[in-house]
Amino acid sequence: MSVHPEDTEKPDRGKVTINQAECKGCGLCVETCPLDLLHLSTSLNHYGYRPAEYSGHGCSSCSLCFYVCPEPGAITVYQLEAVAYTGRTHG
Repeated sequence: MSVHPEDTEKPDRGKVTINQAECKGCGLCVETCPLDLLHLSTSLNHYGYRPAEYSGHGCSSCSLCFYVCPEPGAITVYQLEAVAYTGRTHG
C-alpha cells in the first residue's frame, strides 16, 4: 500500500487573516513565520505598499506573525478547533 504525502499532512491548527489596508509591507511577519506561509504581495494596496499574504493553509497558530507586526489590527491569527490526527490513510 503506497502512502501519498497529501494523505499524511497534519490538519491546520490555525488561520491567518491580513488586513490589506493596514499592512505596510515591512516584511517582519514574512521573516518570522517558521513555516514560511507568508509572503509579500506582488500588487500594491491603496496606500502603495506591498502587503503580506497568507498561503492559505499550514498554519500552526503560533502567532509569531501577530506579535512582530507593528501595525495594530493588520494581522489576526485564529486558533482552529483541535482535530485528532492519527496519521492513517482512509480506507
